[in-house]
Amino acid sequence: KKTTWQNEIMLWFIGLGISGISELSDNTLSVIKNADIVYLESFTSPISETEKEQLKNISNGEFKIAKRWLVEDGNEILENAKKVKTVLISYGDPYIATTHLELKTRAIKNNIETKTIHSSSIVSSLIGEVGLHYYKVGKILTIMNDSKSMITPYNTIFNNLLNHAHSVILLEYNEDKSFFLEPENALLLLLDIEKNQNRKVISSETFGIVGSRIGKSDQKIISGKISNLIKNKFGEPPHSIIIPGSLHFTESDALKIVTECLDEPFDNSANLKSISEQMIEKYVPMVREALEEIKPHYENVKEYEDVLINAKLYIDDAENFLKEGKKEYAVLSIGYADGLVDALRIAKGFDPKMW
Repeated sequence: KKTTWQNEIMLWFIGLGISGISELSDNTLSVIKNADIVYLESFTSPISETEKEQLKNISNGEFKIAKRWLVEDGNEILENAKKVKTVLISYGDPYIATTHLELKTRAIKNNIETKTIHSSSIVSSLIGEVGLHYYKVGKILTIMNDSKSMITPYNTIFNNLLNHAHSVILLEYNEDKSFFLEPENALLLLLDIEKNQNRKVISSETFGIVGSRIGKSDQKIISGKISNLIKNKFGEPPHSIIIPGSLHFTESDALKIVTECLDEPFDNSANLKSISEQMIEKYVPMVREALEEIKPHYENVKEYEDVLINAKLYIDDAENFLKEGKKEYAVLSIGYADGLVDALRIAKGFDPKMW
C-alpha cells in the first residue's frame, strides 16, 4: 500500500550518493518505482550504462536521461511536476550542483511541492577517505581543461592556503564529449598558471592528494609532491584533487596510512605570503634604494628637506605596519613613499622609477 507522500504530485530530488544504487534505501527505491516520470541527470559525473539500465528497470514510469541543458532550462521538468509525480536523480548529493538548487527554488515559486533524499557527496566522502578534517575545507573549486580559465581556481587555492584551509578540486566532466580531465593534466595546468602569476602558491614541491573512484570497489588514493603525482596514471574517472593547507598531526598520520603516500606530508600554507607581504618585501628595498640615489641631488636644499624625511618615514612605516599585521596600511605607506621619491626625481628632470 502506498503512503500519502508516495501518491502526492511533487518534484523529488534524489541523490545516488558516491556508491550508486547500492546506497539507496528501500524507501528511496519505492519513490523511484512509483514515480510517473524519472529523470536521470548525467552531467555532473559519469554514470555507467549498467547503472542507467538498473535505474530504468526500477522505474515503472517514463524514464529519461537529462542532459545539462534540460536541467538548466528546467521548464519541462517543472511542467511535469505540476501534473504528476516527478523525480530528478543525480550522482552524489542533489544540491552539490547549484543547477539543482536553482531548480528547487523555481519549483517552490511555482507552488510545486518538493522533497529531497540526500546522500553522500564526493566532497564529504573524499575528505573522510583521505583522513583530513572536514571543518578545515575551504572554498571548493573546479578546474577546466582551459589554461585561460585557470586564474580563478589559482586565486581560490591561494586564498584557501592563506586561511590554512584545504582546497578540494573537482575536475571538468563533459558528458557530450565523454571527456574527464585527467588529474595529471590538471596539476600541470596549475604549474603553468604559477609561472604567469609567480606568487609561490603552487610548485612541483606542493603536497597534493588525488582521489580516484571514491566509493567504488576499485577506489584509489595517492598522495605526494606534485612532481611525483604527475608521473602516475590514475585510471578511470571520476577523480578529484586536494591541495591541503595546514595539517594537524592526526591528518598527517592518517595520510601516511590510508593513502598511497609517496612523500612525507607537509603544510603547503607554512611559507605562503599574502599579496601585501609580497609587495612590501619587493618594493621597500627598491624605494629605499631610489631614495638614496636621489638624496645627493638635494644636499643643502632646505625646502626639500621635509620631503626627504617624510619619504624615509613612509618607508619605515610600511615595514612597521607589516610587522603589526596592518597590511593595508603598509601598502599605502610604501605607495606614499614611492610617490614622494618620484616627485623628487621629476623635480630634477629625471624619469620616475619604473618598477
